[in-house]
Amino acid sequence: MGRKKRETIEFRFYEVPQGQDCLALLGESWIRIYGIDEKYLHFHNLFEVGYCRNGSGDLVLDEEVRKYETAMLSMIPANYPHTTISLVPNFWEYIFFDSDQILAQIYPGNPTKQREAAEIIGKNADLVYEYQYPEMAEVIKRIMEEMRDKKPYYIETVQNLLKAFVLMLIRYQSQQEAAKKMNIEGEDDSAMMVIRPSLEYIDTHFAEAIKVSDLAAQCNLSEPHFRRIFATTINMSPIDYLNLVRIQNACKIMNKTDHSMEVVASECGFSTFSTFNRNFRKFLDTSPYQWKKNKDNYENKLLNYNINALKGW
Repeated sequence: MGRKKRETIEFRFYEVPQGQDCLALLGESWIRIYGIDEKYLHFHNLFEVGYCRNGSGDLVLDEEVRKYETAMLSMIPANYPHTTISLVPNFWEYIFFDSDQILAQIYPGNPTKQREAAEIIGKNADLVYEYQYPEMAEVIKRIMEEMRDKKPYYIETVQNLLKAFVLMLIRYQSQQEAAKKMNIEGEDDSAMMVIRPSLEYIDTHFAEAIKVSDLAAQCNLSEPHFRRIFATTINMSPIDYLNLVRIQNACKIMNKTDHSMEVVASECGFSTFSTFNRNFRKFLDTSPYQWKKNKDNYENKLLNYNINALKGW
């Protein structure tokens, strides 16, 4: 049974720690009642894989509600709306990774193959039992244990395990897609799926000069119609969302380099420093200089930064 009403959707930004290939959310802090304070679906900038260690409830994947229980694996691409709902405390653990980065490691120097694989694994989210796909579940649990224990060479081990998982995921999604073609019932026309190509385009082209007409073209929509659907679904204008992604990437650059603010602004797609500064204050309520000066105070905030894409925010 799907949602009958179009809802606001939240954007939650996560950053993979520098020098690593995934962010792991592990431990007792993730024993909680899921969805108790959440009114909306949300989506991430990274690929999410979750493992339910204990509990049961609903996993909402766009307009589809799926029942989950202990020993199930969720696989959710970036920019895919979802949420988890439970009535009592459940125990989930998660990893997040940049699937494009992993595909670049699998197919170095082959952008065509990277794009083909990205399209395969980025199209659909899924929820499966561990017993159905034990190899995939075992790799994910191994990654979680490596990230938990942090033994020597865990970074290299996780990198290779992630590549193995992504290859398994490519095979799995290819098989699922082939099965769907045998019994196709029509295209998914939910609002989020309609505008999703524009979100993915922003993710990879944010540093370029982008017009709303460019984004509308990605979705095969007229510009006015695209603006209406985008604003209704995300509750932000396309340009505000674009600038938000640019600011988040600016923070990543500032956190890892000593580039001047003017260079950072240019690398993230802002034509002038004043525009960069204005948007930085809008989304983070501080100047880029202050953020850089006190980045230790902001680092954890950025790492788990949750942006509610709500009107008037």
